[in-house]
Amino acid sequence: MLTKRRRAAVAAVALAGALLATSCGSSDGGSSDGRTLRLWHYEGPDSAMGVAWKEAIKEFEAQHPGVKVKFEEKGFEQIQKTAPMVLNSNDAPDLMEYNKGNATAGLLSKQGLLTDLTPEVTRRGWDKKITGGVRTISRYDANGVMGSGKWYGVPDYAEYTMVFYNKDLFKKYGIAQPTSVDELTAAMDTFVRKGITPLANAGAEYVAQQYLYQLALSKADRSWVDSYELYKGRTDFHDAAWTYAAETFADWVKKGYIGKKSTGLKAEDAGVSFIQGKSPILFSGSWWYGRFKAENTFDWGTFLWPGSNLTLGSGGNLWVVPKGAENKELAYDFIDITLSKKIQNLLGNQGGVPVAADPAAVTDPRAKALIADFNSLSGKDGLAFYPDWPVAGFYDVLVSETQKLITGSEKPGDYLSALQKAYDKGVPKT
Repeated sequence: MLTKRRRAAVAAVALAGALLATSCGSSDGGSSDGRTLRLWHYEGPDSAMGVAWKEAIKEFEAQHPGVKVKFEEKGFEQIQKTAPMVLNSNDAPDLMEYNKGNATAGLLSKQGLLTDLTPEVTRRGWDKKITGGVRTISRYDANGVMGSGKWYGVPDYAEYTMVFYNKDLFKKYGIAQPTSVDELTAAMDTFVRKGITPLANAGAEYVAQQYLYQLALSKADRSWVDSYELYKGRTDFHDAAWTYAAETFADWVKKGYIGKKSTGLKAEDAGVSFIQGKSPILFSGSWWYGRFKAENTFDWGTFLWPGSNLTLGSGGNLWVVPKGAENKELAYDFIDITLSKKIQNLLGNQGGVPVAADPAAVTDPRAKALIADFNSLSGKDGLAFYPDWPVAGFYDVLVSETQKLITGSEKPGDYLSALQKAYDKGVPKT
């Protein structure tokens, strides 16, 4: 999903300019001298991944004398929307972070834009470190459907969603940590009575659709998820789970749990609202953890969505090697370093969810709780991926349709019909 991180309009304009230059025949994008690794990712510098990968760059350059890493920070939305065009140009990097799932990495693999990493995965033993549900998002079949086939991406962390809450605000209004949906609803009612909109939201990006998907997941099971995400059965958007989700979400807007003005907000706005103490609750992903640790000035905590065995989550975003990358061996070496104990342990202590850390080396109390909750979810097969994954273009459909639920311009039934139409159109025909 996923995020997701700092969106930069200026960076998007710069990328567009680079692409224009490439199309005009003047690009210095490819570096085939074997002395430069061009790396793109969109993790903020204070995120767990950003901190760990900065250290990985130092480690890489130390292990490769004379080789430099040319790192370029990109925006999540920027790469999401422009990757096919970039990877078809001379500006493709040697290694880049990319979103996982059928509609993203799966689509690029189907289009022949990514390198098959299977030989390296086997040779370097990455398949011994990446297992279970985390492995699902690494492999794609000939139709770009995740879960089987060749390895086209390698995650070095995992992620999942949770409720972040402002303990100081909860304490101020005499509210205990909710352990059930009824208690969560009662807490939000209390905040509304105090003139506070309880849920930080972002209708213009992924946050709003993830609230809605979590509501559906609270009424779903694994077979429901497999039908939706992996096409192992028919998905009916008017079933009990989706109907409950859409109707409850719309009701929460009416009750003031979700601000009507949040329809145009970005994920960054939602995160900042929580950081500034304006919104007492944010349901989002572990990717925020490092930033909240660095910037929150109040006591805060996390808990899993109450009353649900499933939540959004998976292996983290993928390291992918573009088909046209000039320095693939260097890219493989960098991936290997990010999966080393040193970097994995650092990632864990910074608030990430490592896939190959030494548990005893993670000492930060909040980080240990974060990893323990993930292990609990993973152990009960509770990772349900993300709502935008199944079909290409579905992310934009979810954004625009969920915005209509927030504004009240579309009823829940019509919302679900619109999702059904877009989903059915995109599902691969067999």
